[in-house]
Amino acid sequence: MTTTPHPLVTRARRLAHELLVPQAERVDQEGVPASHVEAVKRAGLLGVVAPRDHGGADAPVAVARETAEILSGACCSTWFVQTQHHTPVKLIATHDTPVREKLLRPLATGELMAGIAFAHVRAFPRVPVRAVPRDGGWRFEGKVPWYTGWGLNDVMLLAGVTDTAEVVFVCVEAHEQPGLTPSAPMRLAALSAARTVSLELDGLWVPDEAVVLRTPQEEFALIDLPRAANTVPAVFGVAYAALDLVARAPDGEETARSLRTRLDEVRREAYALADRPDPADCVPERLAVKTRAYDLLRAATTAAIVAGGGRSMDLGSRAQRLAREGMFLLVQGQTAEVRRTHLGSLASA
Repeated sequence: MTTTPHPLVTRARRLAHELLVPQAERVDQEGVPASHVEAVKRAGLLGVVAPRDHGGADAPVAVARETAEILSGACCSTWFVQTQHHTPVKLIATHDTPVREKLLRPLATGELMAGIAFAHVRAFPRVPVRAVPRDGGWRFEGKVPWYTGWGLNDVMLLAGVTDTAEVVFVCVEAHEQPGLTPSAPMRLAALSAARTVSLELDGLWVPDEAVVLRTPQEEFALIDLPRAANTVPAVFGVAYAALDLVARAPDGEETARSLRTRLDEVRREAYALADRPDPADCVPERLAVKTRAYDLLRAATTAAIVAGGGRSMDLGSRAQRLAREGMFLLVQGQTAEVRRTHLGSLASA
């Protein structure tokens, strides 16, 4: 992993070293505490992509990627809770709405933290959450299958689809209220600590001034496809953390060196493709690189398990935690196209 010279990278490394890594196994079993979120806020990391004139850092994309790698490699659950925040910030910042005026500065400075509830839009033409215009606003009906950070987030970016196939994004307060009921926290094989719930929407009413964006579903899909084809930095963060364990194990140094060299190469290629000026360019190539990164992630976390031997079966094992986090990253943000490509790659391996 390269080091980008930037104050946020320095703060992320300090946070990882002093807090996240030492407590990662406990957090994995007990849940992300509010104090971890506050530490991320104090480090300024919630404002990494936010505009400077609203209190954010407006950092280069390389800085955003490296801080994500550092946080995910240190404590993937904490990374996953805070990473939800950056998408609402970017979307709100690029649309001149009452929401921008009201929320962008507190989101950019970390006074508020946001979550996201719109992955279900990818299920179209199935519509898990429907948005219906009503009384100067919108009523939301249906079920959000996954919402991460419940009890830690202040607001959420929620989306529903209308009868005319328009996607409506709104900002709402992230707590139980009339028309919005959370499930109990889900027990998951990995990242249960991230406080993931489902949300039942039974006539949740949201005023027009809370709308961030309205866009045809086809346009949303055109933007979402290349974005989902890119490799998320957490894949590299968890893989590098696993290789650090392997390198410290007896007989593990050469294995770690070999896998690290290959991972460095794929990382460079993945980010170069993501930085192409046309977001829709080279989608097949991006998907191919993404599956190679997945292969190396599995190899790195498997090597950590092997290097740890029988101790890796203990729930308090760092190697096991990283392996489960790696399993989670194989399906995080998965689209139908990503799944088809990944399965095809596995079939031909």
